[in-house]
Amino acid sequence: MTLNKLFVLGAAVAALGVAAGAAFGQTTEQKALIDDAKARGVVGEQADGYLGFRTPSTGAPLTQAVTVTNDARRDAYGERARAAGTTTEVAAARMFESQLLPRIPAGQWYRNAQGQWVQR
Repeated sequence: MTLNKLFVLGAAVAALGVAAGAAFGQTTEQKALIDDAKARGVVGEQADGYLGFRTPSTGAPLTQAVTVTNDARRDAYGERARAAGTTTEVAAARMFESQLLPRIPAGQWYRNAQGQWVQR
């Protein structure tokens, strides 16, 4: 993949606001649930570009919020991947590296590429 395609992919995904809840069809309440779960260390970003549970879910509403977000991310990554001529998995991992990881606040958790949960 050329550098130009990588740039286009990154810019397009960033323009979608993939890290923002509204881009995922989340309700305000679902976004609040996820934000709270991230702050408590229950949910975190993952190197594969999706949200994951660091500890067991605290209930159906949070599980549903994470599912809605991940489903919408999968769709967005797939669209960007097709436009850039790559796979959804590659687009998702690049989104994590370029947009999601840098935005994780101190104290929150993320799962690195080796599968380990790391606190920022």
